[in-house]
Amino acid sequence: MFNCYISILSLLVLLLVSCSSGDRQANVQSGQKYESDSTLEINLDVKKYVLPNGLRVLIYENNKLPIYSYYTFYDVGGRYEGKGLVGATHYLEHMMFKGAKKYGPGEFDKIIEGSGGSNNAYTSFDSTVYHENLPVGSIDKIIDLEADRMVNLLVEPASFERERKVILDERLRRYDTNPRQKIFLTMMEAVFGGTPYGRSVIGTVDEINGITRERMLEYFKIHYAPNNAVVVIAGDVDADKTMKLIRKSYDQIPASKNLNSIKEGLDDNKRYTFRKKLGYSKDIYGVNPLPMFMLAFRGMPLGSRKGFVMDILSSIMGDGQSSHLHQLFVLGKRPMLTNISAGNYTLKKNGVFYISGQLLGGVNKNTFRKKLLRELYKVCNSDKAINKRSVQKTKNQYLIQYFSEIQSNNGMAHFLGLRENFFGDYNYYKEELSIYNSIDEHEVKKTCKEVFKPGSHVFLSIWNKNAN
Repeated sequence: MFNCYISILSLLVLLLVSCSSGDRQANVQSGQKYESDSTLEINLDVKKYVLPNGLRVLIYENNKLPIYSYYTFYDVGGRYEGKGLVGATHYLEHMMFKGAKKYGPGEFDKIIEGSGGSNNAYTSFDSTVYHENLPVGSIDKIIDLEADRMVNLLVEPASFERERKVILDERLRRYDTNPRQKIFLTMMEAVFGGTPYGRSVIGTVDEINGITRERMLEYFKIHYAPNNAVVVIAGDVDADKTMKLIRKSYDQIPASKNLNSIKEGLDDNKRYTFRKKLGYSKDIYGVNPLPMFMLAFRGMPLGSRKGFVMDILSSIMGDGQSSHLHQLFVLGKRPMLTNISAGNYTLKKNGVFYISGQLLGGVNKNTFRKKLLRELYKVCNSDKAINKRSVQKTKNQYLIQYFSEIQSNNGMAHFLGLRENFFGDYNYYKEELSIYNSIDEHEVKKTCKEVFKPGSHVFLSIWNKNAN
């Protein structure tokens, strides 16, 4: 059976550095600067097709093993939901596994599992993604199955109501009683309140209960269409033969006629502008016996240069045991935390930079908050954390992550689909490489000062000793 989950969708950080093939791995491991006259070029042999109905198809042939990955990206997420539909995108993700006209209830899982494969899906604020990993020999069936549920989803009344109970239980288990998720949702509301990013992708209990089958089907017909989707196939397939199967199953599916006019208003940048004032602290009740915290600052949207710089800043500050904040607050002479991390969450229309962790027993959270803020304001004007070596080390780490991702069919398909879906071109990774490679320590320090300026934060804590 598939395991449905909500994911915070952000692009994998990439980097291109100059290096010679002989000493590349050694330099990456040691954190040394690359010195070479040659530049490592990444060129992916991808075949791209666009059907008359607008469906974009990417095929990456990899014949090393008799397996393949099949991804379908829909350019619709939680931010597109209007009144009476909050939580509908995630709800619809569940219903996509409950049967369509040609392949009825139970057939999807039966076909996938019967082929020895696996499948999953996730919903974010900006998109919905479905994926399968399968052995060769099943591609024709999977193509037909995916095309069937793109246009002929059943949404049977009885199944619809059963799934509502499943989602309500998911809301309770994963969010309302989960301290980490509860504080994250509170942080999103604090930073993005009044915008589509300030609500939960899964929806509240009242919002989930308020979704009707009729409204969901209307929503489905608008957004689940070939001109709002990207299909990516990576693995042991023949592109020409696969495209014949794609055309046979998808060609007759009509495009969504009013999609562009509807999305034009929903994509208006004004809907996502920051509206909440920051510069305060808030306590939340949770079941956790040790206080957890989140410190959030306003971020930047996906694809912005400053957003790329903030990626590097977040890694230097809180990515792994060697990061500055971990060394200071977890491994220092007077530790205050059990763990700490930093993240730069770039959404399509905006973003948030956050630091999170858990306090040691007996540590006063207000004392810690003041010390953390002082350290952040101080670090931007010092070479201790942000320097030439730490920036290069971070770039080297990104490079390793990048190559690890594209070694598998699943990773490659996701990598290509993200860029095609968000930027309209899978080749956008080349622009990413160029931007990351051009960032130096001076730009990171400048951005550090802009992000961590006094009064620009919200500090949240969750604990079973906070007022309920």
